[in-house]
Amino acid sequence: MPQTLAQKLLQSHTDDPVKHDGQIVQCRVDMVLANDITGPLAIKSFKGMGAEKVFDREKIALVMDHFTPQKDIDSANQVMISRQFAKEQGITHYYEGGNCGVEHTLLPEQGLVAPGDVVVGADSHTCTYGGLGAFATGMGSTDIAAAMALGETWFKVPPTIRVNITGQMSQWLRAKDLMLLLIGTIGVDGALYKALEFGGPVVESLPVEGRLCMANMAIEAGAKVGLFAVDAITREYCAAHNRNITMPDLAADSGAAYDRVVDMDVTGQEPVVACPHIPSNVQPVSALRDLPVQQVVIGSCTNGRISDMRDAALILRGRKVAPNVRCIILPSTPTVWRQALREGLLETFMDAGCIVGPCTCGPCLGGHMGILGDGERAVATTNRNFRGRMGSLDSEVYLASPVVAAATAVAGVIAGPKEL
Repeated sequence: MPQTLAQKLLQSHTDDPVKHDGQIVQCRVDMVLANDITGPLAIKSFKGMGAEKVFDREKIALVMDHFTPQKDIDSANQVMISRQFAKEQGITHYYEGGNCGVEHTLLPEQGLVAPGDVVVGADSHTCTYGGLGAFATGMGSTDIAAAMALGETWFKVPPTIRVNITGQMSQWLRAKDLMLLLIGTIGVDGALYKALEFGGPVVESLPVEGRLCMANMAIEAGAKVGLFAVDAITREYCAAHNRNITMPDLAADSGAAYDRVVDMDVTGQEPVVACPHIPSNVQPVSALRDLPVQQVVIGSCTNGRISDMRDAALILRGRKVAPNVRCIILPSTPTVWRQALREGLLETFMDAGCIVGPCTCGPCLGGHMGILGDGERAVATTNRNFRGRMGSLDSEVYLASPVVAAATAVAGVIAGPKEL
């Protein structure tokens, strides 16, 4: 039968014939991931089930990115548990301190995930790697513990929603806008336990960093995975990031059966913002003009890559952050940080009055380095804006692309680049 991309990827990792959506299949995994919050829970379960050795020390990644540099005693102890486990097991890919970055930027950058892989992680945004054409999804820490021990796990083959994006991208429209527009269209539960398969002329021309951004937020529509076909753009990215890939193009078969098809024409579309307190509450940036903010955050696993840093610098160069606005910029890995330094982007940020911080998730999950107080409002390039996500339950988070976030920092009110 003609297969969707999700079906093809699962088929390549199971000995069971994939015959239909909803089927349970046992699949081999190529990478198992956990971080400083979820890792200790997985380690406790791993030991509790009597496991003694991980299935492959080269196929486990532990990334200490959420509360690091450690903000308090509890977070320091979490890292200690992970560090000791990595040492006991001889895990190759343990990241902490100066070599650590936000996990979902770090792994593709280091070539640790690749097109065609099946990846599971104890973090909901593991779906990011679908931007490379990998079946990647988040799981609970107990399931991750089992995958660490066995090197395999089970999946229910997800139905697929095909998303075709056509039209002409305007100057300031970004991949983040495309994903917010989709979530605004289908809702935060519109793809519940389904695969989002992206295609169309706009998608085919997107660079991999834009694809990673969109796949990252598939979970915000309830999706199990967000998937992009493997093509020349994918192979070029992998070759530049420590992983040479010779596999041919990989896409859904013609005639594959979809649960639903969503067509989006973005011609003439202006940048958008997701308003509190849900990612589907999407409005054009022009509809929110003059709404004051106290904080702007540019970074995270969604928009902390070098292309995002360049976008922010494009807006901030020669300008100043508005008085009484904290503009926090967190390049998501040491590689991104160094590249931004070489290109003079960090100087641009500091000249503008920004705070340039370390490679951490930090404020995205209300961790540290940018907590909101009562009644404060932030524009962030992160992926969630639930009540209390970034601090006080009485604060507000608006989600946007780096160009909108940077323009807002300069204006002191929600604004797009055109308003500058």
